[in-house]
Amino acid sequence: MNKYLISISGATGIGKTQWAIGLARHFQTEILSADSRQFYREMRIGTAVPSIEELKAVPHHFIQHTSIHKSYTVGDYQKDALELISEKFQAHDYLILVGGSGLFLDAVTQGLDDFPPVAAGVRDLLEKKYAQGGIQALQELLFQLDPEYHKIVDLENPRRLIRALEICISSGRPYSSYLGKRSPPKGFVHIPLGIEAPRTIIYKRIEARVDAMMQEGLLDEVASLLPYRDLNALQTVGYQELFSYLDGETDLETAVALIKRNTRRFAKRQLTWYRKNAEILWIPHEAPLETGVHMIEEHMRSEHAG
Repeated sequence: MNKYLISISGATGIGKTQWAIGLARHFQTEILSADSRQFYREMRIGTAVPSIEELKAVPHHFIQHTSIHKSYTVGDYQKDALELISEKFQAHDYLILVGGSGLFLDAVTQGLDDFPPVAAGVRDLLEKKYAQGGIQALQELLFQLDPEYHKIVDLENPRRLIRALEICISSGRPYSSYLGKRSPPKGFVHIPLGIEAPRTIIYKRIEARVDAMMQEGLLDEVASLLPYRDLNALQTVGYQELFSYLDGETDLETAVALIKRNTRRFAKRQLTWYRKNAEILWIPHEAPLETGVHMIEEHMRSEHAG
């Protein structure tokens, strides 16, 4: 019998966790997270880690399994995830892969792209440019060297920008020209499910989620991480804005407004990334679980018939 990896994607705050739990219960299986922000045990509130009740409802993997003090790359995740998938398929015919990080979802389901080596000194030059000109300097340079990747990358993540720029500069070619040349992992049939909603609803959910995070204690969480603010894991929305507040660079109301704005922008880039994949089965966020199950089973039948 075929083994099926059901991936669940969609904009941040759209309800992927609830869908993953519902489908995992239906198919009597387990969940693997592909949300790179939720990997770190020190970052709970600002990354919307599933609640204790949700984590108990179904076995979850790759949730707060590492530390911000350890390097954990997409390559590390791909290796660990594929090993776990192979192991779990010994007992299950279905597994659920869920997350908002398109790069990490793709690493498992489509493989990783092969990039050329980075020339010596390039990263140091880019780090210096970032230190002197801030993230805007990186954004502007990427727009010049690779406008296509500029459309889909998380523009608030300096690590992603520096990674793309060092490839552009080292190779003399756009970073995006290396994308899409990969060999998908074997051993399972991938069924991609996408949760969608009108943009106005997505934005309302984002704003409500940010308000809930602040009420839950996001500011205290960020304050506890202030000494480690330069670590890669913390170069992300929800943390950077509050670091600026704690530095006295802005007031709290403005910082929260910036979190909402930058999260909306992040959601827009997520949707741009997902829309590149014509194979995703899109389903309305408010649809009943049975509708999603039906779509998945119909897809399995068509795969089998083919």
